[in-house]
Amino acid sequence: MTSIQKFSIRSLSFWTVTIFTLSCTNLDETVKDQVERDKFGVSQGQLNTLIGPLYGGLGDYWNRFELLNCVTDEQLAPTRGGDWGEPEWRFMEEHTWPTNFYGFDGLWSWIYSNIAKINEKITNPGFAAAETQAELRTLRAFYHYLAMDNFGNVIIASSIGSENSGQRTRKEVYDFVEKELLESLPALSTDVRAKYGRMSRYVAHMILAKLYLNAKVYTGEAQWQKAIEQCNAIIDSDKFQVSSDFLSTFSVNNENSPEIILSTPYDKSKRTGFFAQMAGMHYLHQFTYDLGSAPWNGYCTSAEFYDTFSPTDVRREMWLTGQIYSSSGEALKDDGVPAILTKEVPAFKMDAGPVGRLAGYRAVKYEVEKGANFDMSNDFVIFRISDVYLMRGEAHFRLGSAALALADVNAIRSKRGVDNFTTLTDATILAERGRELAWELHRRQDLIRFDKFTAAWTFKPVSPKYRELYPIPMNQIALNPLLKQNTGY
Repeated sequence: MTSIQKFSIRSLSFWTVTIFTLSCTNLDETVKDQVERDKFGVSQGQLNTLIGPLYGGLGDYWNRFELLNCVTDEQLAPTRGGDWGEPEWRFMEEHTWPTNFYGFDGLWSWIYSNIAKINEKITNPGFAAAETQAELRTLRAFYHYLAMDNFGNVIIASSIGSENSGQRTRKEVYDFVEKELLESLPALSTDVRAKYGRMSRYVAHMILAKLYLNAKVYTGEAQWQKAIEQCNAIIDSDKFQVSSDFLSTFSVNNENSPEIILSTPYDKSKRTGFFAQMAGMHYLHQFTYDLGSAPWNGYCTSAEFYDTFSPTDVRREMWLTGQIYSSSGEALKDDGVPAILTKEVPAFKMDAGPVGRLAGYRAVKYEVEKGANFDMSNDFVIFRISDVYLMRGEAHFRLGSAALALADVNAIRSKRGVDNFTTLTDATILAERGRELAWELHRRQDLIRFDKFTAAWTFKPVSPKYRELYPIPMNQIALNPLLKQNTGY
């Protein structure tokens, strides 16, 4: 990839090491280049050197949530013979997870370790500029938003060491996030190219829009009009456009997509860690894409979710279905039978053999690069403009503005090869969000907001309401006795 903005975050770790090395130079040697701490950060290059490493953690966003997406109706990881037989795949699907599950502890630790790094740097004199302070406060607010959304009553860590302080109510954390973002907004940059992969003014608007869209869940009080106002700020900026080519937003080199508001940059050699194709595709897809190693044949979707896509919907192309071919066009076989992916997954636990191995359609929303070894270069999209239109449409619907709601939802449908809606319901809005945003890690939040998270679906019985929040990790409670477990666990 050639984008300078894309590489700026990745390459800064090198300069951090360089500066550290210079500061440890042998005192007997002549120091040829030295900058006093309170004078470092005055140039944009120096400032980027300081800020860049703080975005390194954001690059693990996909890794922290891709497994947890199995709690939704759009993704499952069935057991196929001896493969994918660990208990976590089943208890995530059935909403019976234990309080000591490593996925929750990993998410909590990731959130608060990144907050701690920001708190350590934000008082550095090099960060004194208003725009820089606003950017870091926004990044810190984003992590707090994730903590509140997933765990409910969490810690507000606004200074060094405060990540080990007492627990605050979800409403208190909501208020903190809102205040941090509103105060930061005026100083944030509107240059979306220069701030690619970083906190711009429009990322702050997006976090606020999400905050307000889910306000009734978080605080008990709906904030639909405020959600509309934040969406308006993004749409009216004319900085982003809904792409007519749906899958181009997720292509190998997608950093120039007009849809992206926030992404985490990846590169197969310079910033590794994104390997969505490995987790889901069948082993034989190695030969379809001439990959350096065989995929793991895990994640798929259910027939129930796939059937929400109509045959003319271009978004249906995100799924691998039917016969598996080699890159030369040869129809491949699995253990002597045609390797044909089937829509139905007959059971969560299947016997070894081609029936189980070929069950379930696989997601390739992110373009698979031919000849890639393992890691992918597609940037993972956290926020994009299509979601903004759907959020604004939903908020208009809640306020009774049917015409405005239809205009926003149909603005997306008209780009996707499907007929416009003439009426809207809760069910149609949720289904449309599912089709547009499938496997982009928004589904849990959407299901909770529409009161469908605890409903039954494929391989999942009705689950108790308290499962809408993850448990506070037991390891964190052991480290901080001020933490109290969420109700029900």
